[in-house]
Amino acid sequence: MSPRAAWRLESLGFARVYDYVAGKADWGSFGLPIEGQRPSSTRVGAHLQTDVPTCTLDEALPAVCERVRAAGGDTCFVVNEERILLGRLGRAALTRDDDASIEEAMTAGPSTVRPSLDLTAAVERMRSQNLTGLPVTRSDGVLIGLLRREDLGGSE
Repeated sequence: MSPRAAWRLESLGFARVYDYVAGKADWGSFGLPIEGQRPSSTRVGAHLQTDVPTCTLDEALPAVCERVRAAGGDTCFVVNEERILLGRLGRAALTRDDDASIEEAMTAGPSTVRPSLDLTAAVERMRSQNLTGLPVTRSDGVLIGLLRREDLGGSE
């Protein structure tokens, strides 16, 4: 919508009007609501776990490992102050008992999906690549959660 149209809607009493310049695809990649024939409920964003373990590069690996294991987790996402996904500490990294840094132990640049991805396509990707989960990021790289295969129940 043009800025002129947005201002006109505001003048008509609409309180929340957005002039989203990046477009429909980017709107969905931010996990914002989508309507139509394939609404948000059919997308990854409606099914992800948002409270995933995270750490930063400056934390001590042993402390992170202990915290994640105590919470029953088997993966930890390495993020910066803006929550941009930098890497992933998987099972092997979380069982290390040396003094490696987070950066040395992590897998850098893990593959991610967007919240707007069709859930069926995500499930197929997890099956074909034998994945237990897919990290979900917005188009600007911010981690928003994890799509876990075990949480999908009948969708798998």
